[in-house]
Amino acid sequence: MQTLSITFCNCALLVRRNSVGNRNRLNLSFISSSSSSSSSAPTLICRSKSKSQTDSLRVLEWDKLCDVVASFARTSLGRQATKKKLWSLDQSFDESLKLLEETEAAIKMLEHGSFCLDLSSIQISLVELGIRNAKRKMSLRADQALEVASLLSFFENLQLDLKAAIKQDGDWYKRFMPLSEMIMLPVINRSFIKLVEQIIDVDGKIKDSASSDLRLSRERVQTVERKLQQLLEAIVRSQKANESVMVSTPLAWHKKKEQIFIASEPLAAVSMNDELQSARASVAKAEAEILSMLTAKMQMDLDQIDDVMKYSIQLDVINARATYSRAYGASHPDIYLPPEDGVDSESLSAGEDSPANNFSGEEALPRKEWLLYLPRCYHPLLLHQHKKRIRKTQEAVKYHKTAGTVSGVPPVPADFQISKGTRVLVITGPNTGGKTICLKSVGLAAMMAKSGLYVLASESARLPWFDNIYADIGDEQSLLQSLSTFSGHLKQISEIISHSTSRSLVLLDEVGAGTNPLEGAALGMAILESFAESGSLLTMATTHHGELKMLKYSNSAFENACMEFDDLNLKPTFKILWGVPGRSNAINIAERLGLPCDIINSARELYGSASAEINEVILDMERYKQDYQRLLNESRRYIRISRELHENLLTAEKNINSHATRERLKMRQELIQAGSMARSTLRRTLQQFRASAAQSSRTKVATQLKTTKGGDNATRSPSMVARRPVSEDAAQKGNTKLPQVGDSVFVSSLGKKVTVLKVEQSKKEILVQVGIMKMKVKLTEVVA
Repeated sequence: MQTLSITFCNCALLVRRNSVGNRNRLNLSFISSSSSSSSSAPTLICRSKSKSQTDSLRVLEWDKLCDVVASFARTSLGRQATKKKLWSLDQSFDESLKLLEETEAAIKMLEHGSFCLDLSSIQISLVELGIRNAKRKMSLRADQALEVASLLSFFENLQLDLKAAIKQDGDWYKRFMPLSEMIMLPVINRSFIKLVEQIIDVDGKIKDSASSDLRLSRERVQTVERKLQQLLEAIVRSQKANESVMVSTPLAWHKKKEQIFIASEPLAAVSMNDELQSARASVAKAEAEILSMLTAKMQMDLDQIDDVMKYSIQLDVINARATYSRAYGASHPDIYLPPEDGVDSESLSAGEDSPANNFSGEEALPRKEWLLYLPRCYHPLLLHQHKKRIRKTQEAVKYHKTAGTVSGVPPVPADFQISKGTRVLVITGPNTGGKTICLKSVGLAAMMAKSGLYVLASESARLPWFDNIYADIGDEQSLLQSLSTFSGHLKQISEIISHSTSRSLVLLDEVGAGTNPLEGAALGMAILESFAESGSLLTMATTHHGELKMLKYSNSAFENACMEFDDLNLKPTFKILWGVPGRSNAINIAERLGLPCDIINSARELYGSASAEINEVILDMERYKQDYQRLLNESRRYIRISRELHENLLTAEKNINSHATRERLKMRQELIQAGSMARSTLRRTLQQFRASAAQSSRTKVATQLKTTKGGDNATRSPSMVARRPVSEDAAQKGNTKLPQVGDSVFVSSLGKKVTVLKVEQSKKEILVQVGIMKMKVKLTEVVA
């Protein structure tokens, strides 16, 4: 078996060519930073692309955007993994959703403020080399062990920060998914971290306290070096003192100052040099033993450490996407999976019922009714260049203390609103008007959403998930293949037609250009109609052919748009006008630039009155469209204001009702509390009154008994006899007459006469009137 291996460090490509008999096999596989096959760790896969795909990515400058995003990664391996993952664009719909969830979770972590996802303080390449040495059973270096421990400490701190956030609010675990699961999954061995901290200092050197043999050996080296230095100084002084002595060979130091050769070779210097080498060997041996012990300790948890490194690289990739999205003010895209055939009944009805519903400005339909909706979408590379110029200007002002202005105008965002049912969008307009930039902006936005990046548009961005993005942009002239510009375009379009599916995005720049205008227009119409019938999900094409503008009026799958042009300043505005075909401005521009009138008139005659009338109609349509858009925006603004006022009124009504309810409850509670207090006061007063009356009655009876003590019963006062209590037995036997309603009786407990209101013989009680109060008393308290 013959093996041919080509290996690149960190992100390697391994090619093995195996020959068994007459069968040759070529294996292509991606070699990650470490070869451990852990089921829980993420893996990267390389998939081949067709030439049309790679050419499309090149003309859309996707590689440049990958470099920009990768620059936000904090480690070298993270930058390589970011570029490789972004360039692959091989994600399925579910994988794209997961990537967006990861980016969203990382942004939430960064906005939370308690998490550090920056790995720049760790040299991840040393960690990789340390893991590789441990797998090969080779001894670690001190700096490698220190970086491994630093990585483990970083991940441990990240786990502690996440646990602290979850302790404050348990919902944070779900909000940070899937990153929370990724962070909590690895098991961190704290003992290895403590061991490295005890043995190795912050500079990556082994401490003297690591072992007694190492400390003694280093002290011995220092002592021998000091003695050797003193001997050399003595030799130099001796040579200066004895100028008559001729020295054939001067004193020389070899590299690292480890070997000393003296011309006279004194025996003392030779012996001391041997002693120095022996001491240094002892130091190296002691350090090797310590590092071997660290290596054995690391090998016990090698799989966990390998997983931590892989998760750290993946976390760095996610952090790069999140940091880029935050730095450029991007928004989370709402991506959806289109149907297999690229169109459904709802989209067809939407396209037929509202053939001209693609308007710029605020959205005119619910967001789900759009096939693609990207309001205020920027070209990411143009925005990057503008921000780069701003930073350079700020640095110049900071260091040179001079006032500076940013050169170049800021990029103009474009509004892309393509309704369901539209399969082909034809964009017309002047040269340098922004047509190509529009195509690239949509293509890059689709690729960004697919790869887990936020798109540079406003918050309500919505676009379908495209399985592939194909583009034919620029000059495809090839001298090697003897292809003209026209032939190069046709070859690329042919490749696109053969590879595109009903879920693909196709971008064609200047379709049908580069040949006879009539033939080019006919060919362009045939190509676009082919894409509209059975081609891609969405095809966007720019053209100067007027015939392609007419396709909309014969096929509902087509839509027109044009780049706005300022006739007064003779400059494009880089804004898109939807539903309006572009008009020719060449003759008018030539007239304003001062071309002779006879040439202008002749050109208009040759151009034809019919074409001029068509341009006038198009001009009127643009004006009507602009007026309509202005009135539509005003009506939307008034509707928005009325809605706000209505919401304010509803809020005020709700507040008033809530306040009234609170006041009623408050008054009711106060009344209940006052009634309770009044009853309590009345009950207490009544009890006090009864107690005082009973005391007074007992006092009177005691006084009367005291005055009549020792007398005969016959001599008692008739009034005393009359006030003898009515016993229950007498009342029951009928010996004593019961009080009747209206009678005036004396109640001993009250000490006064009262009027009987009701007699309840069964309860042995009577209801009496005492002043203004009514109360019940026992029959035993009534005095006859």
